[in-house]
Amino acid sequence: MAVVKGTSAGFVVEAPTANPAGWNLTQDSFSTTVKDTSSATAVKVTEIGWYCDNATEESNYEVGVYDHDSGNDRPNDLVGVSRTNAKGTTSGWKRVTGLNITISTETIYWLGIQLDDTTTATNSNFGSAGGERYSPSSSGSLTLPNPWTAGGFDNFIVCIYAVWEAEEGTNCQINIADDWKEVDSIQINIGDVWKDVSAVQVNIGDAWKDVF
Repeated sequence: MAVVKGTSAGFVVEAPTANPAGWNLTQDSFSTTVKDTSSATAVKVTEIGWYCDNATEESNYEVGVYDHDSGNDRPNDLVGVSRTNAKGTTSGWKRVTGLNITISTETIYWLGIQLDDTTTATNSNFGSAGGERYSPSSSGSLTLPNPWTAGGFDNFIVCIYAVWEAEEGTNCQINIADDWKEVDSIQINIGDVWKDVSAVQVNIGDAWKDVF
């Protein structure tokens, strides 16, 4: 399996589980970021992870999201970070869940990780991919820097991912003047008082299906 944006790198809907089978990239004592653009409906990052290719000693790692420095095409400032996470001693995907990092839709961000030194070199994975870009820090990185100052490299992608969530809504649309509009909420009037509708179902084939 190759390193693929949207599956084993960048913004994803579901966290990856398979070995990405990429090339080895030294990760301990480095900070590394990968560039991607958020979805048209993404408003929050709930999980960030990276692939650890080999079993090494226990060490702390950090994860974070940076906004974009368009002038230098590199990360800029941290918009969210988790700084204390145990790597463990096994290989495989390392994940930080339960995050609540607010992001904007259709916006360039950089997803970052940093791993403290391990006696045995710890490798992450990366691959070649046209149009992609990643930025590593200099050796000896002890924490995710804020702001970021290192440059980047084109046509490579690193196995760092972020699970995103969409803006909450009703999953309903209404046609106005031949244009479909999203319905943000529904209310119903009971006893001359407007009440929010918390859920709607529709019966299809004698089975109730959730609308929202």
